[in-house]
Amino acid sequence: MYNFLSTLAQDILNSNFGIEPDVTWEYSSDGDKGDASTAVALQVSKKAGKKPQEIAQVLCDKLAEDESVERAEIAGPGYVNVWLTHKALLKSLNSTREACIAQVKRDEPPVIIDYCGPNIAKPLGIHHILPHVIGQAIINIYKHQGFNVIGWSYPGDWGTQFGKLAVAFEKWGEGKKAGDCSVEELLDLYVKFHNEVENDPSLEDQARESFKKLEGGDKKMHMFWKEVVKVSEENLKNLYKRLNINPDEETGESFYQDKMDPIIEEGTKRGVFIEGEGGALIAEFTEESGLPPFMMKKSDGSTLYGTRDLAMIRYRIDQHHPQAIYYVVDRAQSLHFRQLFETCNKLEWELPELEHTVFGRMSFGDKKMSTRKGTVLRLEEVLDEAEKRAEAIITERGDEIQADDRSELAEMMGLGALVYGVLSQNRKMDIVFDWDKFLSFEGNSAPYLQYTHARTKSVLRKSEQEEFVMPSDIKELADKERSLLNLLLQFARVLDEAREARMPHILTNYLYALCQSYNTFYNSEPILKAEEQTRSLRLSLTSLTASVLKTGAELLTIRVPDRM
Repeated sequence: MYNFLSTLAQDILNSNFGIEPDVTWEYSSDGDKGDASTAVALQVSKKAGKKPQEIAQVLCDKLAEDESVERAEIAGPGYVNVWLTHKALLKSLNSTREACIAQVKRDEPPVIIDYCGPNIAKPLGIHHILPHVIGQAIINIYKHQGFNVIGWSYPGDWGTQFGKLAVAFEKWGEGKKAGDCSVEELLDLYVKFHNEVENDPSLEDQARESFKKLEGGDKKMHMFWKEVVKVSEENLKNLYKRLNINPDEETGESFYQDKMDPIIEEGTKRGVFIEGEGGALIAEFTEESGLPPFMMKKSDGSTLYGTRDLAMIRYRIDQHHPQAIYYVVDRAQSLHFRQLFETCNKLEWELPELEHTVFGRMSFGDKKMSTRKGTVLRLEEVLDEAEKRAEAIITERGDEIQADDRSELAEMMGLGALVYGVLSQNRKMDIVFDWDKFLSFEGNSAPYLQYTHARTKSVLRKSEQEEFVMPSDIKELADKERSLLNLLLQFARVLDEAREARMPHILTNYLYALCQSYNTFYNSEPILKAEEQTRSLRLSLTSLTASVLKTGAELLTIRVPDRM
């Protein structure tokens, strides 16, 4: 929203000092420091050959001549603070209204965001919520701003776990068919395999042999595999619906089975893949890279995760010609992605931007989560518990909480609290799962956001108006009005920053600040009982706040109620 200020300042600096720097204006949450401030005078002082305060004074004098600027002042060693006129501030709100509307999809090469990646035959653990909701939030923001985006799910539907499961079924499945089992029963057999292998290591060899049969096209193993995949897909479909996870495209590891040989042949012919220890096929890197060899084939000829990842990159490039591929995967895979990207470079492919959009790991108190040991806290159980806790709060507060459908509200609050608990943290940081923290309904939480949205809708209903038009001739703004207005003006910028950094917590931080600002405004300034012109202004600010909160929440996969 400060683009016109940047242009003004650039023209002033060029006319008076012969320099053309980029001028960045920062939003000021402190009314004493104006509506916006810039440190450009400090930044260009050396280049201009002038003292920062001398440059700042010229900027202040010239900016104050513009009809959009109420006044401009120097602060500290050379900062410039600017107060805009009421008319300019109100006019700028158009950018916020536009930011609430999804933009038309651009005709450009897509950005592919690789996320989800659930392992078939295993229920999702609570830690699996991270790539799902972080990835979906990033995808939603890109799409909202008109970018051509493909949210891509890459399920782990291939690998030795199917060999292990086949052996477990044969030994302990009691004659049941895989298709008749639940995901929990599949997990129990998988855990039993790993418990038994400690006493009988030969089970590992049997599992490898079973998987080799699957890779070789054995009909019985292929039928078993299909049944297991179908059971898992049905379970995932229900979870994804609850969490608003919507992949645009999905290709599991199995999809690339017939696409790996050409990659192996190309890499071998180019000398990128060479024979390693025991006859394995590897890619080696320079000593300076510090990367260990990247295995393409095991000594027994079977492929690996990395082989399929290479085939996937090749497929995506050939089919979609993307401008970028971002992998939303936890930091434990950092070495894998460094090896993968470097192998692509060694193959001399024409590549899009490749990024490991890393997120931290989740732990559960002092325990380590392990699917093999059966110590995973299941995501579905956590979702159910979140809803139960929300229901208890709704019941406890009785008539304080108004809702058309209490069970639906409990779902919104419970699941929203969980998702917000993840997205409100910097994705690069590790997370320790804590029931009370993740399912908090106080402070910086989804229920606080939901409550504030419901409050705005309540005010608008009581106004008995259908349209809210911002008056253009306001003579003055109360401090709380100005603070709220200025924060609303930041929405478009916040969306840009959250998208460019692929950091959803930038948006959650903003929404929390907006909730605080609106509630402070609501508690200090009469809205419905104000004089007509002031009433119109405050209702318009309330309406726009409601739109921003709803838009922001939905981008984060969180629903907000109209009553609460």
